[in-house]
Amino acid sequence: MPSGPTIISAGELLVEFVSHRKGCGLEVVSEYSGPYPSGAPAIFIDQAARMGAATGFYGTVGDDGFGRSLVARLREDGVDTSGISTDPDRTTGTAFVSYYEDGSRTFIFHLKDTAAEAISFSAEDLPDGELILHVSAASLGAPKLRNVIVQAVEAVLARGGRISCDPNARPELMRDDAARQALQEIVEQSWCLMPSTSDLGYLFPGLGEAAAIERMLSAKAEIIALKRGAEGATLISQGQRFDIAPHKVEELDPTGAGDGFCGTFVGLLAQGVSLEEAGRRANAAGAIAVTRRGPMEGNSSPEEIDAFLAAENTRA
Repeated sequence: MPSGPTIISAGELLVEFVSHRKGCGLEVVSEYSGPYPSGAPAIFIDQAARMGAATGFYGTVGDDGFGRSLVARLREDGVDTSGISTDPDRTTGTAFVSYYEDGSRTFIFHLKDTAAEAISFSAEDLPDGELILHVSAASLGAPKLRNVIVQAVEAVLARGGRISCDPNARPELMRDDAARQALQEIVEQSWCLMPSTSDLGYLFPGLGEAAAIERMLSAKAEIIALKRGAEGATLISQGQRFDIAPHKVEELDPTGAGDGFCGTFVGLLAQGVSLEEAGRRANAAGAIAVTRRGPMEGNSSPEEIDAFLAAENTRA
């Protein structure tokens, strides 16, 4: 049985189609592959489960092949899917993504009026015992998802649980003041924050990196994991600081790498792994993720992370 608190998350469940041709901008005929299981909080919870943590998810899919593939993947990887419902009247959410030569990307999300928005949650649904609720800010741009996530945050805090947050502030998903306000409030209540460097400017405009970190630590955060992408990561907690070196890999598809980092990090912390070791392994998981096409396809097992780190040490 997994040890430690149960990690839960709630939000969008969708499948993703990825263009194999760079620079097409979703505007011209191209070859795509998919449907890949996706959704930022779903990628996170799947990776946390792979790390051996007790996990559960709340969301909704359609009564279709896309939805069945999502639930099957999560269940197969050890996530408790009893909080996932099926809406027979709506289809499962979808997304399409295309990359440019400089590594930037463009998305089209089909979430409005899909099953993803039919999510429901009640405090009575929470599992027994100690809880960690993970929030991906990418979910807060959709009003119906945002309302449920805010309810879940309040319920978990009322139970004495903790909040982890990836301030994954995608401009294409967070276009209104309500989303920004919800994110700010959740950031201020989070025990563990895992922003990317690009998130800092969104959260703390005009502040430098050191001042932004100090601002986060002055609230409720006890742990900061700053994701630096190809430059590695920085971990800060209770006077400790660890700068984790990057890994040189061939990037194929970066979507979901940050979610995989966060899932590894929180999943291991929940089981008593040290800050430095959890960060080291999370950094490796993020590097593995970008080498595989498909957001959840990039998730990795402890054995795969062991092999990756061993190979790195051999090359060094």
